[in-house]
Amino acid sequence: MKGSSAGIAARVSRMAMETALGRAGLAAGIAVAGLASPAALAQESGSQNTAPQAGEQYADTIIVTATKREQTLQDVPVAVSVTTGATLERAQIRDLKDLQSVVPSLRVNQLQSSANTNFYIRGFGNGANNAGIEPSVGLFVDGVYRSRSASMIADFPDVERIEVLRGPQSTLFGKNASAGVISIVTRKPQFEFGGNVEASYGNYDAVVVKGVVTGPITQNIAFSLAGGINKRDGIVKDLADTGARTNERDRWFTRGQLLFDNHDGFAVRLIGDYSKIDENCCAVVNLRQAAPTAAIFALGAAVNQPGEKYDNIGYNNFQSSNNIKNWGVSGELSYDLGDVKLTSITSYRRTDAVTNQDSDFSSADLLGRNWQDLQIKTFTQELRASFEVGDRISGLIGGYYFNEKIDQNNQVLWGDDARTYADLLVRSLSGGALNVPTLETAFGASEGNPAKYTNQFFASGTGLTEAYKLKNEAYSGFGQLDFEVAPGLIVTGGLNYTHDTKRFATGTTSNDVFAAIDFNDPRYAGFRQTLLYQGALSQTVGNLLGLGRSATAAEIGAFAGANGAAFAQVNAGATAFAAGNANNPSANPLNGLRALQYFPPFMNLPNAVEPGRVSDGDFSYTARVAWDASPAINLYAAWATGYKAASINLSRDSRPTPADLVALRAQGLAVTNLTSGSRFANAENATVYELGFKGNWGIVSANVAVFKQIIKNFQSNIFTGSGFFLANAGKQSAFGIEFEGSAKPIDPLTLTLSWTYLDPKYDTFKLSAFGDLSGTTPAGVSPLSVTFGAEFVQPVGSGGDRVILRGDYHYEAQFRLVEGLPGLVTRDAAGNVTSVAAALAAAREFKQDINDVNASLTYAMASGIEVSVWGRNLLNDRTILQIFDSPAQPGSISGYPNQPRTYGVAARYRF
Repeated sequence: MKGSSAGIAARVSRMAMETALGRAGLAAGIAVAGLASPAALAQESGSQNTAPQAGEQYADTIIVTATKREQTLQDVPVAVSVTTGATLERAQIRDLKDLQSVVPSLRVNQLQSSANTNFYIRGFGNGANNAGIEPSVGLFVDGVYRSRSASMIADFPDVERIEVLRGPQSTLFGKNASAGVISIVTRKPQFEFGGNVEASYGNYDAVVVKGVVTGPITQNIAFSLAGGINKRDGIVKDLADTGARTNERDRWFTRGQLLFDNHDGFAVRLIGDYSKIDENCCAVVNLRQAAPTAAIFALGAAVNQPGEKYDNIGYNNFQSSNNIKNWGVSGELSYDLGDVKLTSITSYRRTDAVTNQDSDFSSADLLGRNWQDLQIKTFTQELRASFEVGDRISGLIGGYYFNEKIDQNNQVLWGDDARTYADLLVRSLSGGALNVPTLETAFGASEGNPAKYTNQFFASGTGLTEAYKLKNEAYSGFGQLDFEVAPGLIVTGGLNYTHDTKRFATGTTSNDVFAAIDFNDPRYAGFRQTLLYQGALSQTVGNLLGLGRSATAAEIGAFAGANGAAFAQVNAGATAFAAGNANNPSANPLNGLRALQYFPPFMNLPNAVEPGRVSDGDFSYTARVAWDASPAINLYAAWATGYKAASINLSRDSRPTPADLVALRAQGLAVTNLTSGSRFANAENATVYELGFKGNWGIVSANVAVFKQIIKNFQSNIFTGSGFFLANAGKQSAFGIEFEGSAKPIDPLTLTLSWTYLDPKYDTFKLSAFGDLSGTTPAGVSPLSVTFGAEFVQPVGSGGDRVILRGDYHYEAQFRLVEGLPGLVTRDAAGNVTSVAAALAAAREFKQDINDVNASLTYAMASGIEVSVWGRNLLNDRTILQIFDSPAQPGSISGYPNQPRTYGVAARYRF
């Protein structure tokens, strides 16, 4: 029965007998996903003293656990790409963000800090930078779910293989896999002593040292211990701080395992790991300057020029820091009773991430602090049983429990230059009519004390102090049944029910005095009337004089002296206009200053209107037909649904919904300057219709998947320049075709080709940050991704030495980075959107395409010693990974550049 141990053995035997080529197994091993394939040729090693592992080339197959049961890659009717440990080593893939160069359907971005990473599969994904949002792409390490990106970035230690499952996987993986799954499988401890150690040196003084040792303790107990360090000088030179560099690497890890195996079906695997990151990251460049940029230069400070975006330079008045500790323990118990195999996986993980960033990205001290202390504590428990009933039925049934607590504290504070900077902007925005001291006096006088606000606007050390708590509890039950209705024809049905509850609370306070001023306060009517009168008078006189601008005080005086009667009419009209509009919010002359109210009072919850709780549940389904049309060809047709639970907006832009805002105001609870937004996004539901073909003809193999994937209520998370706008897109879909193939035209050479075509769109998205985006193409999705690869393995002499040359070229066709820029959206006095044209037009200017070449040359000796030279991004193709509104700089645009060319040498010893 396919899926069982006996079925795998039978399938392997049949393939071995029916192929006419002695190397067919080699091709079967590479009949997989893109450049994952060359790694399947063999786990090349100087000494073969450990048993083959799943994912290695043995018995002419690769074994995967994509469906939580061992199956051959050729047989598993799921769109899955596999990258083996050998490929990771030779391609110098350091962490998950490098993996996209060998898996075209996967896209990975590291942005705000070392702890933030976005994952996209088939164009779907989100989650980084906002701890309240679970990613749509679930990441598992040895069956343990890693819930946030802060725990995902780590150097790969003893990895056996990485499986990338494409499309919804919620039937078996619950709420954590509406877009796909990345499953990292590490090597189990071995009962024969062995291991390896590796050292690498590259440009920017990059040093990587890592290794693993494994062996027996007793007849039934084995161990493994892995560890490593990864250090690199900063790539970006800070011109405002002599000698300082950012985008560095400074991290280390250790990982230990114990395996108890009675060699009679019962095994216990205990894993503990600890890693630490202490880095200066991540560099940001200015892409478009605006009036605030001129104010920065007027302060004697600097930002880069847009033309210098790829010059690896930056300007900061303090170095950003990332201090991240990540550790966890897990225990896996398995008991094979013959027709039934029981598995239990228990885990506890904790992430502590303390970061601070110079978020104005200039050498001026505008934002003196953007500090965050994030703690994530996660407990999971999975129980499952796989079983066989006779020769034609096999299945799996299980349950899963998830409990997580998030504590997040933030501070965003004005710096020492903020007051002078704001004064320059106020003068510019008011045409010189106002300045910060004038505003302080005017507002104070209107409240009866002219000195009330003296020296308080934009004071250094004032801003926002934030506190967020989130408790998440979820449970699910799942099952899947395979029925072989005829030889080689299998029908599969799967079901999962997940229930998820989130409770969240905020304790955020603002002492930004200027941001707490209500410009529409009736007490300020006299001040507004004076400004309206002066503005109307100046503009009218300027028009009459044909100046093309407002008239100055001197020009008004001269006009009045020369045209007494006309001036009297003008004066009367200006007086009437000012009196009639003094309390009209839409005509408020202070509206232009709202962009400087950066840290307004925060509406905390729970409150009388908002309970701070969201709970939902959902059924997910899988239905599939798989047919072995011949020993070389497998076909499948599948329909599956997926589910991702509601996400919470844990950011300073967390705001009540429009309906809740009305209720808060009606009860007199709304804080000053409160506008509507989002507190959470409802659960998203995914559906995929897929046809798949897997063929292996010995020296040539090909896998094809054609699919239509839909996510309803997709959780869109957009950075606004201060926080995040979290909203549900009504419906997002993508039609796609994926191809993965390999060929071995001559004995030493293996060629691979993988490509993904995507045609995505927002079917409905009426309530985006930019109005109705229905019918448009989502940003961040390339229509075509292609990877070409080659590996040449040439024996040298008769002693078993080999020369291994490998390379890959990864291409992504041009695509827009974002739909729009929220900071350029025009709003009225009540905060309602009046125009998005500028926001959409600015975003259209910034597009990305990728041309990435990587290569390595290895000399592997029979003694176990290997020496390599390697290079990544050899073309030095520079792109901008993401753009966003520059914080505290209205109208300015910033972005994250990608990494330049890196190269080095490496030595490895296997024993």
